[in-house]
Amino acid sequence: MTPDTTHAPTRSGADARQRGRILIVDDDPDLRSFVVRVLEAEGYVADEAATSAEVTAALDARSPDLVILDITLGTEDGFDVLAALRRKSDLPVILLTARGKEIDRVLGLKLGADDYVVKPFSPAELAARVGTVLRRTSGPQQPTAPVIQFGELEINPSAHEVRLSGALVKMTAKEFGLLAFLAGSPRQVFTRGQLLSHVWDSSAEWQDADTVTEYVRRVRKKIEADPNEPRWIQTVRGVGYRFEP
Repeated sequence: MTPDTTHAPTRSGADARQRGRILIVDDDPDLRSFVVRVLEAEGYVADEAATSAEVTAALDARSPDLVILDITLGTEDGFDVLAALRRKSDLPVILLTARGKEIDRVLGLKLGADDYVVKPFSPAELAARVGTVLRRTSGPQQPTAPVIQFGELEINPSAHEVRLSGALVKMTAKEFGLLAFLAGSPRQVFTRGQLLSHVWDSSAEWQDADTVTEYVRRVRKKIEADPNEPRWIQTVRGVGYRFEP
């Protein structure tokens, strides 16, 4: 389907490519067309897909910077598409859905979604979410930082690597960012709101604070001998989390 961008502000192709390429995955052509117009008005390049097969083809051919994914894709389940994507890539994903239940939101986060927008939504909200996710996943690199080491745990901010007893621990960019931020200020307690602000460049107004809880769980699973009795990332009940050196 060719998007109707008649009323969208025009931008040069170079400007749009610099802003980012977004893949919209939804089985509703009218909604896809609407989202395309919203994003192109903001200066993005927008591509469309309606099925998991089209998603795979678009990922190979277009190399998007972010995916907006509907949970319900006709006879397919968007959660399955998300899980398959996460097995291959750390590409940022925003779930777009009419489901507003907490269980769906938590499942999306567990499968690796970066944000969650519930229909109906405003163009301004969607554009703001896209901009926020892109900033925190593809923003300018931070200056070179020294390696952080506590016993057998080694965190290398420059290489974005974590090693435990010398073995490389595979982490997504956001998992690494959370661990490195907490370890960079040992024993300092951070609320979930503060972590959203510092690690996700977001806030509870735009993103569910459960995102932090889920990512703490994921990091603990990768570095703790017993995630239920964590050695490194500890919960300060009623406040937040801290890194225990």
